[in-house]
Amino acid sequence: MADLDIFIERLTETNAVMNLVGPDSLPDVWNRHIWDSAQLLSMAPAARTWADLGAGAGFPGLVLAILLKDRSDSHVWLIDSLGKRCRFLQEAVDGLSLRATVINGRAEEQRVTADVVTARALAPMEKLLGYAQPYLQRGAQGLFLKGEKAEVELIEARKVWHFDSSLSVSRSDPRGRIVSVRSLRRVHSR
Repeated sequence: MADLDIFIERLTETNAVMNLVGPDSLPDVWNRHIWDSAQLLSMAPAARTWADLGAGAGFPGLVLAILLKDRSDSHVWLIDSLGKRCRFLQEAVDGLSLRATVINGRAEEQRVTADVVTARALAPMEKLLGYAQPYLQRGAQGLFLKGEKAEVELIEARKVWHFDSSLSVSRSDPRGRIVSVRSLRRVHSR
């Protein structure tokens, strides 16, 4: 809890000069961001390695790294294409001594292997599955935090991708959904 408090303090300070999260979401940071991220652990309790695509402000990846800090066999890959967000993430990883690696680059170009690949507010499902494809093909389970339009996004994604998926209602907001994905392949070449 102390590490989460330190992270929230750094997030609030940094958010004043660099837009990491909507400022209106900070008063409810525990529910909107922390609990929303933390709930993923119960969906993959055996997972030791996580890859967070478009890690941004650290949701869910940095929260997961904090919660997994005492597991010596855990590791979280925080992948983002924007250097200034990576600097924020690296400062948090270093300052909290987390088992995490920050990668400044495009998610789909990384050679990371993980038990779970995740993302939050990165892209619509069709595009997100393209970013996650290399991880899913290497055996990862996809756990993606989505909003209330998740069902519509899945319909659109099925025009491009074949995949097995399930939807769960978010515990932090009944309008949110968690999309679990396995066995992804493209419907046809574009």
